[in-house]
Amino acid sequence: MGQGMDCTLGEQVMLLSLEDDTGVGQEAMRTGLAVTGAALVELALLGRVAVRGDGKVVVVDPAPVGEPALDPVLGALAGRDKPRKARDWVELLQKDAVNAARERLLERGLVREEKKRVWGIFPTRRYPEADGSVERELRDTLASVVHEGAEPDERTAALLGLLHGAGLQKLAFPDAQGKALDRRLTELAQGQWSVPVVRDAVKAVQAATTATIAAVTAVTLT
Repeated sequence: MGQGMDCTLGEQVMLLSLEDDTGVGQEAMRTGLAVTGAALVELALLGRVAVRGDGKVVVVDPAPVGEPALDPVLGALAGRDKPRKARDWVELLQKDAVNAARERLLERGLVREEKKRVWGIFPTRRYPEADGSVERELRDTLASVVHEGAEPDERTAALLGLLHGAGLQKLAFPDAQGKALDRRLTELAQGQWSVPVVRDAVKAVQAATTATIAAVTAVTLT
C-alpha cells in the first residue's frame, strides 16, 4: 500500500497519535474520527467507494481488498440498501475502525501492548513503540512535503488532509508554527489531485470530522 511499509492510512494516523515511550494515545476523540475517516479515503484510493454530489458514500466495487482493517468497513458500506453520508459512517464505525487499526499495528510489530491497573482497580492498555523505523520513515515523508516542498503522492496528500481536517497536524509536526502549518496544509489540499474521487473523499471526511467535533464540543460546553 505504499509508504509506511504497507500500513493503511488509519494505522498511520494511529501510529502518529501514540506516544513512543508511554504508549498513551493523544487526542483520542479526534484520532478516532480520523482513523475511521481514513478507512473511507483508503477505499476511495483503491477504487471501491466514491462520494456523490450529495455527500453520500456509494460502493462502486464491493470486492474485498484483502486488508483486515478495510474489508469490514467495505462490507458495512455495501450492506446498506441506501447510501449514507460520510459523517454517519465516521460516527457509526469509529470503535471498530480504531480497534482494527490498533490490532494491525500490534500484528505488524510496530507497537506492543502493556496492561496496567489504575489505582490497582481500573484496567488500562497502552501501546508503546516496538519498532520505530516505520514511524520515522512516515514523519520524514511528511516533513519533506510540508517543510521542503516535495511533491506528495496521493496517499501522502490524503493523510495530510485527514490530519488537518481532524485538527491533528501537531501530531506530525509538534514544533511547527500553527499558522504557517495551516497555510501549507490548506495549499496542499487545494492543489492538483490525480484522482478526483480521492479528493472528494478527503473533503467529505474533513467536513464530517469537523461537524462531529463541533457537535461534541457544543454538548460538552452546555
